[in-house]
Amino acid sequence: MKRNTRKVFAVLAATGIVLAACGDDEEESTATDAPAATDAPAATDAPGATDAPAATDAPEGDDPLAALYQECLDNGAQVNLIALPPEWANYAGILAAFGEKYPGVEYPVADPDASSADEMEAVETLAGQDNMPDNVDVSPAIAQEMVDKGLFEPYVSIYDAEIPDGLKDADDNWRAAYYGIMAITTNTTIVEVAPMTFADLTKPEYKGLVNLNGDPRESGAAFAAVVAAAIANGGSADDILPGIQYFADLKASGNLGGTDVTKETVLSGETPIALDWSYNVPGLRADLEAAGLTVETHFPSDGIYGGFYGQGVVKDSPHNACSKLWTEHILSDEGALGYLEGGAVPARIVAITEKGLVTEESKANLPPDELLDQVEFMSPAQIAAAKEVLAEQWGPMVADG
Repeated sequence: MKRNTRKVFAVLAATGIVLAACGDDEEESTATDAPAATDAPAATDAPGATDAPAATDAPEGDDPLAALYQECLDNGAQVNLIALPPEWANYAGILAAFGEKYPGVEYPVADPDASSADEMEAVETLAGQDNMPDNVDVSPAIAQEMVDKGLFEPYVSIYDAEIPDGLKDADDNWRAAYYGIMAITTNTTIVEVAPMTFADLTKPEYKGLVNLNGDPRESGAAFAAVVAAAIANGGSADDILPGIQYFADLKASGNLGGTDVTKETVLSGETPIALDWSYNVPGLRADLEAAGLTVETHFPSDGIYGGFYGQGVVKDSPHNACSKLWTEHILSDEGALGYLEGGAVPARIVAITEKGLVTEESKANLPPDELLDQVEFMSPAQIAAAKEVLAEQWGPMVADG
């Protein structure tokens, strides 16, 4: 669960959503069971590389991706992925659907709980190796760093026309397949009364119980929590210092815990109150309930901040064609509905709704429409400025205090 724009409104009357546009099946190739990056086979030795379906077995006819699929089969039949926890936006289901749609292609996920910064580091340190990530799922701040460093290969998806301009890079380096807002999830087996707002989190009964999903200087989810807290305390996307002060005060009061949020820490009770993305809630809730625990989630109305993660083809990665095929999958109808099932708002929500694919039942895991209507994303310039403030102030005010 650890992980980490210009304002463009697209009103969707059918669902009441306003787009304010600008991280496993049970088989061997799963998000949790796949080989780690360091164990990923070389492109020429990847599972399916020698036994992959012949060219005549790849989809033909009107399938616009048939040639890309065949190229992927010839390109090692594997896509090296990283930092995709199964509970995160329903990546378990999205990965399983990819395997079913493209038989013969392996999709190992390295370090599922890595941060966005970890992903970029892996791209740089593993450059030229067969286990180098082929595709990433990173916060906007890290996506921009990767653009600046020339780590992406520009790519235009067949679905790009249906993605709002603010949810994709102007030079086609990355695009966002989904977004969400901040949520407060509470293990109510341990905490009897769940907090509903940022203001509630300051109450003395929550001493030592409140936890961020990572370090905001590295994690997109924690960064978003700071921005949301700033908004809740008189700040804004242009002034996040009130958010840093909020967590400094939360730490001084003893309410802020010191453990990063993972499924295991929530289940064990180490992090009974977790600040995280709305799209991490459905999977976590299912795990808690399966363990006989109770859970309650609230979307703090005093600090509404929306955030997306950008996915992109890594430049000079070992399985370039398969990386592009993965990109097409997560943007496809199946990928969009997979994200929707996980509580994330798909970038193509307008298109799939117009096709009649979105039902009230499929929207059950989304935050309320009245909150999504208020979502605004930070611009790249705002994110860069906020990162500078965090780099300067988070240590002395919070982390090292």
